[in-house]
Amino acid sequence: MKVKTLKLKNFMLFEETEIDWSENINIICGENSTGKTTLLKVMYSMLKPISKGALKPGTKEIGEQRFVEKLQGVFRPDEMKIGRLVSRKSGSRTDFSAVFDKGQKLSIGFGSRRENHVDIELEGTFPSFDAVYIPTKEMISTTEHFATLYEEYHIDFEEMYYDLAKLLDRPLSKTANTEEQNEVLKNFEKIMKGQIVQKDKRFYLNVKGEGEFEMGLLSDGYRKLSMIVYLISSGSLNKDTVLFWDEPETNMNPKMVRPIVQAMVALAKMGVQIFVTTHDYFVQQEFNMLKVYPELCPDNLDIRFLSLYRDETQELKCEMGQAASDLKNNAIMQEFDAMYDREQRVIYGN
Repeated sequence: MKVKTLKLKNFMLFEETEIDWSENINIICGENSTGKTTLLKVMYSMLKPISKGALKPGTKEIGEQRFVEKLQGVFRPDEMKIGRLVSRKSGSRTDFSAVFDKGQKLSIGFGSRRENHVDIELEGTFPSFDAVYIPTKEMISTTEHFATLYEEYHIDFEEMYYDLAKLLDRPLSKTANTEEQNEVLKNFEKIMKGQIVQKDKRFYLNVKGEGEFEMGLLSDGYRKLSMIVYLISSGSLNKDTVLFWDEPETNMNPKMVRPIVQAMVALAKMGVQIFVTTHDYFVQQEFNMLKVYPELCPDNLDIRFLSLYRDETQELKCEMGQAASDLKNNAIMQEFDAMYDREQRVIYGN
C-alpha cells in the first residue's frame, strides 16, 4: 500500500497543506522547525494502527483508542492530551487525512480540548502492510533491553523507538526470501563486507576471516545499515512496507552517504515506499543526481523533493519538485551557495 496524498489542516505548524507523494522515494528538506519530522510522525501515526492486522474487528471506540494511543506515544504532548497537537494559531480543531493508491482513505480529526478521543473515518479495504520508522538514533545496539525498559518504566523516548526495538526483536522469518530481497541483502553485505547475525537478542557483524564484531564496536553508519539488513531478513521490510527514515545522515561520515542512498534505492526497487528527511547536502545531491541523470537510475524511479520554508510573512509553505534543482526554496543549496560566496569574498575581497 502506498500513500498518495496527505492533507493537514490546523495540525501543529501546518495551517492548510496538501501534498502529493511519490510511490517510490520522497526527500523532505527545510530549515529547523519547519515540520519535516512532523510529516513523518503524522503519517506513521496514521498508518501504524492499521498495519499488519493491527485494526482487528472490534467496537468503534477500540479502533479510535488505537489511533489516540499512537498519536500520544509518537508525539508525546504534555499530559498526553492530544488536543495540544491542534495549531495554537489557526483554530480549535484539526483534521487530517491520507489517500492511498487503491483509493482507500483514512481521516482523523479532534478539537483542541480533546484529551483522549478522535473522530476517525476509514473508506475502502486496507491490505496487509507494515509501517517502519527509523529515528535519528540507531537502535540495534540497544535492542536487548530497550523494549522491556519501555514497557516497565517511564522513559522519555517517542514510541517509534519502541516499535523499532520490537521489530528488531523478531526472529528471522521461516519463509524464504524473495529474489528481490536476496538481491538487496547481497548488495548490503558487499557494502558491509559481512553478514548480520543475532544471538540472544544481541547483534553482530560477521566478517569473513576476521570474526564477529558486536554492534557497539561498529560505526553508527554500519549500525544503521545493519538495522536495514535485519529488518529485511526478518520480513519486516518488504514490498508491502512504508519506510520513514528521519535524517539518515545523523552521526554519519559523508563517505557512508552513498551506500545508504544506494540501499534506499534498492529498497524502492523492491517495492518499499520511502520518506526521508534530511539537512544534508550529500544526501540530497546523491538523490538529485539519480533524478537528473537517468543513466544512474535506469529503473526510472519516481524521486520527488519537498521543501518546507517560511515566506516573508513567516507563514509555513511547501514546494514539490521533480529534482532538487527545481526547488526555488532549497535551504540546503541556499546555505551551500552562501558558504561559497563567503569563501570567494575572503579570497578576492569584498
